Amino acid sequence: MQKRRIAIADVAFETLLFNRRALIAFGFILLCFGILIANLYNLQVLRYEEYSTRADGNRIKLVPLSPNRGMIFDRRGTLLAENAPVHSIELVPEQVPDLHAAVEQIAAIIEITPEQKADFFKEVKAQRRFKSIALKELLTEQEVARLAVHLHHLKGVTLEARLTRHYPYGDLLTHGLGYIGKINDKEFKQIEENGQSPNYAATRDIGKIGIEKYYEAQLHGTVGFQEVEVNNRGRVIRTLREQPAVSGDDLYLTLDLGLQLKAQEALGENRGAIVAMDPRTGGILAFYSNPSYDPNLFVHGISGKDYRMLLNSPDRPLVNRMTQGVYPPASTVKPLMAVAGLEAGVVTEHTRVPDPGFYRLPKVSRPWRDHIKWGHGYVDVYTGIIKSCDTYFYDLAYKMGVDRISDFMQKAGYGHLSGIDIGEETSGLMPSREWKKVRRKQNWGPGDTINIGIGQGYWQSTPLQIALTTATLINDGARITPRLGESFRNKEQQTSLLQPKEQVIEVINPQNWAIAREAMYRTVLEGGTAHGAFIGATYTAGGKTGTAQVINIAAGVKYKASNINERHRDNALFVGYAPHDKPEIVISVIVENVASGGGGTNAAPVARQLMDYYFSPQYDAPQLPDRATVQKIQAERAAAMIAREQRYAEEAAREKAAKALAAQKASQNKADTNAGPAPANTETGTDNVPARSQPQNAAPVIPTPEPENLPAPQLDEEGQQQSQQQNGNNPTGTNGGGRL
Repeated sequence: MQKRRIAIADVAFETLLFNRRALIAFGFILLCFGILIANLYNLQVLRYEEYSTRADGNRIKLVPLSPNRGMIFDRRGTLLAENAPVHSIELVPEQVPDLHAAVEQIAAIIEITPEQKADFFKEVKAQRRFKSIALKELLTEQEVARLAVHLHHLKGVTLEARLTRHYPYGDLLTHGLGYIGKINDKEFKQIEENGQSPNYAATRDIGKIGIEKYYEAQLHGTVGFQEVEVNNRGRVIRTLREQPAVSGDDLYLTLDLGLQLKAQEALGENRGAIVAMDPRTGGILAFYSNPSYDPNLFVHGISGKDYRMLLNSPDRPLVNRMTQGVYPPASTVKPLMAVAGLEAGVVTEHTRVPDPGFYRLPKVSRPWRDHIKWGHGYVDVYTGIIKSCDTYFYDLAYKMGVDRISDFMQKAGYGHLSGIDIGEETSGLMPSREWKKVRRKQNWGPGDTINIGIGQGYWQSTPLQIALTTATLINDGARITPRLGESFRNKEQQTSLLQPKEQVIEVINPQNWAIAREAMYRTVLEGGTAHGAFIGATYTAGGKTGTAQVINIAAGVKYKASNINERHRDNALFVGYAPHDKPEIVISVIVENVASGGGGTNAAPVARQLMDYYFSPQYDAPQLPDRATVQKIQAERAAAMIAREQRYAEEAAREKAAKALAAQKASQNKADTNAGPAPANTETGTDNVPARSQPQNAAPVIPTPEPENLPAPQLDEEGQQQSQQQNGNNPTGTNGGGRL
């Protein structure tokens, strides 16, 4: 019997299973295609603009364009700060395979100093790697030519040409104009906080001090840009669009270059300051501090050696003496003191005070000396100012009291910032009863009061304040705001920077102002302390001399400049105006540490030279030196400054060696001395010892930082050396008797 075959395959089931699997696979494929299509739709339609922008970003770049900085002119249109073309060799760190090797290659082509290399690598660490960093600036034409030949071998290295600041008159205008320098980290952070970083995208420099800093926003301009197409290597193929940068506005100053040159000539090699201003508007006509320095040194980064020389110089060239130098105003305050006394009713126009050559406080035996030991006889307010009689103003100050004096003088402008359009200014010090209690932890004494009556004691002022308060007297109590900037000008408009007067002192009798001016007028006439300086003047003028002590001179000791350290000698002052009936100019002069004489023989002749120039035909048609002459003069002044600093260094070295030798001998003598009772002290009193050993007009010693185009150091109130000619709590202490 044959066996029956059993069927193993189920065709129908397998067909059904295959169809199901095929359907699932097809569905999965459709799903994948759906996801792909959806993603394509998302990329090509929904997010088209986003990815299109990204694609253009890889192909198109925005290159910022630096604006040209506004130029600065004097009142007659003479260029004082210009934009000069310079070339520099620069590297982009991320594009250079080996920075050190690249720098050495460049050094083989042109001279690169070790200091320039160090500064470059320091800058590399501080900046982002995609930013271009200068290795050397101010390249000569020969250096540019050599580099251009080898440039194709140097990857990531470029020759850049740009405009940068140049000050053609060098140190003549430094303390007014200031200078620009490279933007440091602190300044960049400030720019970002102010939301100005886009406007500085192509800018490397910023105003550091002076006018350049104060008017930075207007001088800088507005950044522009280029829209360029680049290839995959980042090279520019073509320019698609350009938005030009907008140049900064040009600034016209109130300064007169001819008068500024005359100020430099008149002051000569003397340390000091000159401020000339228009009492009608507040416009500064001359603004000179000596010694000064060349601001061009800071534009491209000053060397450490040069910066230390300026910073450590005993002449303090970095200090703006017009607004940062603090000095006792001395007798220049006597006209204002007279107005204050007349207004207070403690004296009248006809009050006469006996002057035997000294003044004594009630119940005090020790005298305060007048500058003439036999006195002036009976003195009224006119004679007190004309002859600069200290005794008259000792008595006036004692009768008024410190409270009324301080209040009046602060209204006039002492003890406050002037409002001038530069930031480097100190307020000086107008002392008061409260000030001494808080700062000195001492009560105010009558000796303090009579000292400020002649502009001495704790009173500290700047040459600008002396000029400004004199202008207030001329304007019958109306204060002007001093201004270096006259106007900004561009193609569309002119914007004035001058400000109106402000009445700050209201008086009961306006005639009191005229009395003080009449006395100042007589001061330059025959018999006055400034008469000798104004003999033969073709114009009428008024003025007041002053001589400020730098150290105390004990009672009974005659001042003799030759016996005193040069930097401890008196300062000579003068403030004057002209013409007398309708003043057009006010001049404040200080000459530091004069060898002999006072304000009448040292400072007044300087003011006379400036006034003669101002009222001469040459003022309206100035004959200014050409560029070559200016460069020669600046080179000579720089050489003289270096020689002077070398002499100071040699003197300091000799003094140090002498002290070391003296200390060695003293130590040897002490070792050789047998044991026994100490010898008696043979010194006979301390009245002749100065109350302080540093002149009040000296700037504080500042630690030397790394040079980064730092602005000139400022003198703050804490750093001022206070003149303490009379201890108010001890009326019998040393006597600071004033001079003319």
